[in-house]
Amino acid sequence: MRQATLEEYRTLSLQEAQSPTYIAFTGRHPFVTEAYDLGYAVGLRQHTSGYQHEEWPNVELPVCFLDNDFRDPDLDAYLKLVDRYQPEVAVVGDASTKEAAERYHAAATDIRDAYSDVEPVIVPKCREAFDVLDEATVLGWPNGYANTDPFDYSDLSDWRGRPVHILGGTPHSQHDVIDLLTQPTLDEQPPADIVGLDGNAIYKAAYYGEYWTPDGYESADHFSIRRTVRRSLEEIKGYWQDLDVWPTDTPIDRYGPAVLEPDEPVYLEHGGDIRSREDVERAHILEHDDRVYAFESAAGKRFVAYREGWE
Repeated sequence: MRQATLEEYRTLSLQEAQSPTYIAFTGRHPFVTEAYDLGYAVGLRQHTSGYQHEEWPNVELPVCFLDNDFRDPDLDAYLKLVDRYQPEVAVVGDASTKEAAERYHAAATDIRDAYSDVEPVIVPKCREAFDVLDEATVLGWPNGYANTDPFDYSDLSDWRGRPVHILGGTPHSQHDVIDLLTQPTLDEQPPADIVGLDGNAIYKAAYYGEYWTPDGYESADHFSIRRTVRRSLEEIKGYWQDLDVWPTDTPIDRYGPAVLEPDEPVYLEHGGDIRSREDVERAHILEHDDRVYAFESAAGKRFVAYREGWE
């Protein structure tokens, strides 16, 4: 009887595991806008100043994923952002001590009580944290820039049978973690429930002129930074889709498009052509009688709306 290859076994392991509910990507416009269009759960890091899209009047993005500032944690400031954005997923903090685990667990309980649609994530980084965090708590597996290895303070059994979010890393390293947490074991430990993962290492690669592919990084010298990041996002999405683990319900399905497309690619106030995606994002949009009109300026929009009696 033919033995399954390692890659076949890995694929079987992923297919037996529950598909992630979301795959998150944090950053600013235009990169998060591209990610959102592709189905990613876009979000912010605590120390950033939003999506920085205020000057783009035709861009409106939900905050699906809110990450903490693990290098300089401030729980009170973070909870204010949860109140402001009410994200779908909130990475509350890294529990490096029992006391921190207790504090974050209490905060996560308060979040659930206040916002039933927000899923808190806590990152255990000490042995005692597992004794504090209840079975319903989503555990964050540090996989990116973290300076700790989960096996320095925990056993595999601490993670198996629990809901887990994989924090950071590349698709290949995330794949390895999914294998570790879901594939069958000799002592029949239950698989972890991989609820989600995130990563944005492709930013740095883009500024070095490369995009990610399943076979390694490729040169993107002929692409803009925006196109380079999008190409990586497309490759990552394809990688997970080929493994049948791309989420079946994505934020754009729930919230609708971030950028409204006008019915005609022209500026209504003077008939000039809209030639690019950036033109659409910069346009001032007006919806009237089930049609979407684009204007080059807010003043032009007001003038035409007044002239036509649309206000």
